[in-house]
Amino acid sequence: MEQKIVPSLWFDNQAEEAAKLYTSLFKNSRIKESLRYSEAGRDIHRQEPGKLMTVDYELDGFKFTGLNGGPEFKFNPSISFFANCESKEEVDALWDELSQDGSVLMPLGAYPFSDRYGWLADRYGLSWQIYLAWEPPATSITPSLMFVGDRAGQAEEAIGFYTSVFPGSEVGEAFHYTKDQEPDKEGTIAFGPFKLFGQDFTAMDSAQDHQFTFNEAISFIVNCKDQAEVDHYWNKLSAVPESEVCGWLKDKYGVSWQIVPTVLYDLLKDPDRASADRAMEAMLKMKKLDVAELKAAARG
Repeated sequence: MEQKIVPSLWFDNQAEEAAKLYTSLFKNSRIKESLRYSEAGRDIHRQEPGKLMTVDYELDGFKFTGLNGGPEFKFNPSISFFANCESKEEVDALWDELSQDGSVLMPLGAYPFSDRYGWLADRYGLSWQIYLAWEPPATSITPSLMFVGDRAGQAEEAIGFYTSVFPGSEVGEAFHYTKDQEPDKEGTIAFGPFKLFGQDFTAMDSAQDHQFTFNEAISFIVNCKDQAEVDHYWNKLSAVPESEVCGWLKDKYGVSWQIVPTVLYDLLKDPDRASADRAMEAMLKMKKLDVAELKAAARG
């Protein structure tokens, strides 16, 4: 199954280092392609030419993109990634490696929902929920959204919204908080699985006193085949006009998305560097990406 939605991880300058670490820990993993900054658009991206811009990689077949974007945004637990393991030994091995120079959010141990589970932030601050699945997992990695602060209690609504926007969607069986689990409100979601494009996601509410919320450090790239798809997802998702830049947007819950026509990748990888730089310059000046304008810019 094609992975249409790809998590993008914003680093200061450690994207390549992190990709090497993660692909060394997960089975069936590999680093794929990378792009580097050029002089084009330097007044906007403010990065040194030659520095790695993005690196694409797979962890047990699940695609990520790492971005060196600067120090503006930091990871926090509002978006985490379930690492779905088939054995306790696999859980422990991942935990031992990812916890080095990181921090523990929930200690590794036995819980009602898993015989072996722990939640940590790794050395880069990225959150992982590592657990032993009850049965062989359909996917090895699952993004998880946690609705906190003013968003607490909106997980069920958000699941309904996202599954109305994307095809191949499905809402799984949710587990809800009970009245004895204060401060979480009875009936809000403790764990809510759903699918978009057939891909697994989860959402949860948390009314605990968290000092974080969704930000641009983790965004979701939606790979679009044409301008019609770009327009569709942009119009459905964008809710914060001041956050629209270079194909990025924020939805009404504060989650960041990148709505990207796949032709952009071809334009930026063109061996004709002048053509690729013109496409980059054009892209950096756009809000919603325009396929025709990107192609015209590349042609000169």
